[in-house]
Amino acid sequence: MFNPAANFEAQCVNPRSGNDPVSGKPFPDKQGTVLTQNNWLRSWSNDLYLWYNEIVDRDPSLYTTPEYFDLLKTTATTASGKPKDQFHFTMLTSDFEDFAQSGTGAGYGATWSLIASRPPRQIVVAYTDPGTPAVDPAVNLVRGAAVLQVDGIDAVNDGTAAGVDALNAGLFPAAAGESHTFLVQDPGAASTRSVAMTSVDVTSVPVQNVHAETTTSGKVGYMLFNDHIATAEQELINAVNQLKAAGIVDLVLDIRYNGGGFLDIASELAYMIAGSARTTGKTFERTVFNNKHPTTDPVTNKPLTPVPFHSTAGGFSTPSGTALPQLDLARVFVLTGTGTCSASESIINSLRGIGVEVIQIGSTTCGKPYGFYPQDNCGTTYFTVEFKGENNAGFSDYPDGFSPRNTVGTPGELVDGCSVGDDYTHALGDPMEQRFAAALTYRQAPSCPTPSGFAPPGTAALSSGVSSDGVIHKPLWLQNRIMRR
Repeated sequence: MFNPAANFEAQCVNPRSGNDPVSGKPFPDKQGTVLTQNNWLRSWSNDLYLWYNEIVDRDPSLYTTPEYFDLLKTTATTASGKPKDQFHFTMLTSDFEDFAQSGTGAGYGATWSLIASRPPRQIVVAYTDPGTPAVDPAVNLVRGAAVLQVDGIDAVNDGTAAGVDALNAGLFPAAAGESHTFLVQDPGAASTRSVAMTSVDVTSVPVQNVHAETTTSGKVGYMLFNDHIATAEQELINAVNQLKAAGIVDLVLDIRYNGGGFLDIASELAYMIAGSARTTGKTFERTVFNNKHPTTDPVTNKPLTPVPFHSTAGGFSTPSGTALPQLDLARVFVLTGTGTCSASESIINSLRGIGVEVIQIGSTTCGKPYGFYPQDNCGTTYFTVEFKGENNAGFSDYPDGFSPRNTVGTPGELVDGCSVGDDYTHALGDPMEQRFAAALTYRQAPSCPTPSGFAPPGTAALSSGVSSDGVIHKPLWLQNRIMRR
């Protein structure tokens, strides 16, 4: 028996007081218990979870709220053997709202890649954000710089619990104002150096390194797109206008570290790439909920209609209704990694669904044709898989990701292109960087370098010629498709 979730909503062990800083409305919380919170989770999941009939129904009185939510998901696996649902998590509502709206979070402005997360570890800088402590002249961290020590703790070899806690505390500060020291080795350098950084509230710059490369067969645009957050809307518009003015004939879209975010921003970018002639009347993505909700969106209570290719801004950081620029490209090169997920994968899938040629350079993407509406209850925002997304051709079957056609091992959905490892020895956007270089070569003649074999993310290379993309640490919500109410 499942009572409506509304019967238990906002009945909290610790009710909030005052107003929600985003909506300005009073918090709806009233006094409740762990049981009322768990009963809400149980009913809410049974109604909205995509695979609700695969949840084992357990007595909500026997668990704390965090552990009860962890159990409200399927235990099934995909064809490759990985968990069918890898995307079930929570965040403090205040943290989610802060980052989703502004891209702000505590840090140094360096995004770390854990190429090997167990001793002997490999921790390197994947990229940095401008105007942050990481790029201060006294620090000057660059892509590929290796972290050897954190606050005197051996970042490569220390395997003690206390050491791991200290490494995490230094690499991922919990708040602004924390000071930590790092021993680093720059790429190609024989010596090491020590740098000190104090964490600040970093504002992510989701679109970077926008430029055009001149080749014998025309100009090729490049942009690094790292996060589908609200501020990305205006930055993407600026980037497309810049590349359009440069007269590019091809685009290399680097989404190797883009785990996802707002789906509407993915739709806007896909439109700007393909243009109105290819997208008018076509579906960007059709949202499919569980079989309890075949025709109505159960969150908005509106009829289910396909998400179109948005030709105007949605009001994230640009006035709503602003016409979007167009590149009118018949093909696009995408640089991918294991961190390319969800809303980023929807760009690939949606463009393929309308006949735009997508050429994939990199490694297999994460495999998440699923999404959700974030749901707050009692100060925690819950993220549970609620729907899957189908493209204009009705395709959504890529739970093992998209893979370049010459991928070694067990691939996901095959896409024309080349399996190429991540190259931390060159800056992102450098035409000599392996993935960008492979794209530039492929556009002249469809040929690939020797395909890279990939070790599991976060593990050391297994043998010569085998690489790992590394694990990129970002807020978990950015590894998803997020719908707005």
